[in-house]
Amino acid sequence: MLRVTGAVLTTVSAVLFLVVFLADLFGLHTNPYVGVIFFLILPAGFVIGLVLFAFGNWPTSWPRIDLNDPTQRTTAVIVLALTIANVVIISMAAYRGVEYMDSVAFCGQVCHTPMQPEFVAHATGAHANVKCVDCHVGAGAASFVSAKAAGTRRVIAMIRRSYSRPIVPEPSQLVKADDTCEHCHSPALYHGDKIRRVVEFADDEKNTQTVTTLKVHVGGGDERRGLATGIHWHMNVANDIEYIATDKTRQTIPWVRMKDREGRVREFVVAGTTPEQLAKGERRRMDCMDCHNRPSHDIAPTPERAVNDAMALGVIPRLPFIHRESVKALKAGNPALLRDFYQSQPRDQVDRAVAAVQDIYQRSVFPAMNVTFGTYPNNIGHIDSPGCFRCHDDDHKTTDGKKIGQDCETCHAIE
Repeated sequence: MLRVTGAVLTTVSAVLFLVVFLADLFGLHTNPYVGVIFFLILPAGFVIGLVLFAFGNWPTSWPRIDLNDPTQRTTAVIVLALTIANVVIISMAAYRGVEYMDSVAFCGQVCHTPMQPEFVAHATGAHANVKCVDCHVGAGAASFVSAKAAGTRRVIAMIRRSYSRPIVPEPSQLVKADDTCEHCHSPALYHGDKIRRVVEFADDEKNTQTVTTLKVHVGGGDERRGLATGIHWHMNVANDIEYIATDKTRQTIPWVRMKDREGRVREFVVAGTTPEQLAKGERRRMDCMDCHNRPSHDIAPTPERAVNDAMALGVIPRLPFIHRESVKALKAGNPALLRDFYQSQPRDQVDRAVAAVQDIYQRSVFPAMNVTFGTYPNNIGHIDSPGCFRCHDDDHKTTDGKKIGQDCETCHAIE
């Protein structure tokens, strides 16, 4: 019985796997759940079938092998050929299974509900062509095993529906920037100043536009070459900046330590911070992700910001009071409210406005995960979340009174 069951299970699994493997080569299926069945479940069934078949054929006594016997020689050739075929199929399945588990579709669509906010934000972000594993799995076998173990725990949590809503970021589990970001971005490059235009619209009938032009002192560079200025000075290879965060999301930073290229050390501490608080916190060296903490999963911090950006791009037509009404519709969770307000306006423009606001809503609000505008703080800047002011607040001081300043001109100038 075991032999028959094993043979059937192995044969069916092998045939189905090979058919789907060929179909996958030609891009004939795109459903992520089909991938789970054919690249994870079927290979497991194939291996289980082989094990059952082996136990079903387990000999009561081992035969004497004589390859001069034509019957035994033929049997040996068949067994060898089947073994090679099995090894090839298992190898293909293992390779394709690992490759599939490294795909964006597997990460974002198989765990559909819990990962939907991150998946949608990734698809519309600047790193849409970068695979999840390129940032979330470091180099080497240890990092690979650690990532897959963490992924297994998340799959179990998804099956049990025991995951948090929203998902609480675990920065401590992120791979270091030199294993991820710095594959493409170099902290030693000098970027100088960058011009940024901040476009905002008022809630009046004309949607009055104001533009603030910032010269952002990105700076950067390698101090050994004589260049180490601006915001990216923090990432200069000659500087060593450490901090202690006392919360999981690294928004509360009461202690900062800076060591410059000459070896001089300064410690900046917020008044009232106790040694016990620092001992319980997370200590780490500052890297790219301490400011760029949402590089691939950015969600607009407020409805106002989202509408401003869409209007600046011309996605939302300039109907009377459209800024005010779009923000109101987003906060109410019903973009269709615009139709009631604009009954006398041209239908095509109203349809465009509704579609644009609906798109903003679908990219920013995920009720099943309790995710909405501003759920996840973005540390670039300091308008909608503390960001730079986590340290640059005039409250971090050394014992001799020096402090981490809050001078706006340090990072940007208004043109």
